[in-house]
Amino acid sequence: MVLLSEGEVSVLSTTAMKTAFEELGPAFERKTGRRLKLTFGPSLQLESRLATGEPADVAIVTHAGAQNLIAQSRGIAGSLIDVARSFIGVCVAKRAAKPDISSADAFKAAMLRAKSIALSKPVGGGASGAHMASVFERLGITASIKDKAIYGVGGPAGLVGLIVARGEAEIGIQQMAELMAVTDVDVIGPLPDELQSVTQFTGFLPTATRQPDDGRAVIEFLRTSAAKAVLKAKGLEPN
Repeated sequence: MVLLSEGEVSVLSTTAMKTAFEELGPAFERKTGRRLKLTFGPSLQLESRLATGEPADVAIVTHAGAQNLIAQSRGIAGSLIDVARSFIGVCVAKRAAKPDISSADAFKAAMLRAKSIALSKPVGGGASGAHMASVFERLGITASIKDKAIYGVGGPAGLVGLIVARGEAEIGIQQMAELMAVTDVDVIGPLPDELQSVTQFTGFLPTATRQPDDGRAVIEFLRTSAAKAVLKAKGLEPN
């Protein structure tokens, strides 16, 4: 159970929002005088925790996950507000050769040439992991990828970019914002349009919130023009 200190607002958020909150959190605190207690993790994991009734004043997960939680009476109806969209991208180590990923065929060839590929887990990991499993299947390279796939543990300590930066994988694939959170990698760019999946991240109030007004204030703050500029700079597309 999350124990809150006086003046503290509990936030459960997808890891893709971490670098944005590192800048926006202090700005919110200066504006409101309320301190944020931030907890980050893969959306699917957070959604599972919220489904068991874990308390939080505000949560930011996938749009579909938020809708499901509201349908399960784990979220307050009418509190759902879209915050930002996220695209999946590709990275390599700093100054490493950048493979061509400009088309589906080029991406497929790059994956087949790569000696190792870091990804989110396809089951129980981030949204990108499940999508990439379907992409590899569509491209007919699932068997070829199997033995060279390295899966991150999820959350801030398990970012795919960290695996690449440590030299444990040649190529990394994850949400663009998560790749950009690691300084020792070069982000090549997003997946080609025909292989892309856009994840909508959405804020809502869990029914277990103890401070609904403060939770709403966090979501409203994320919708300000200043916050949107930060979200965009951190690799997200604000709504």
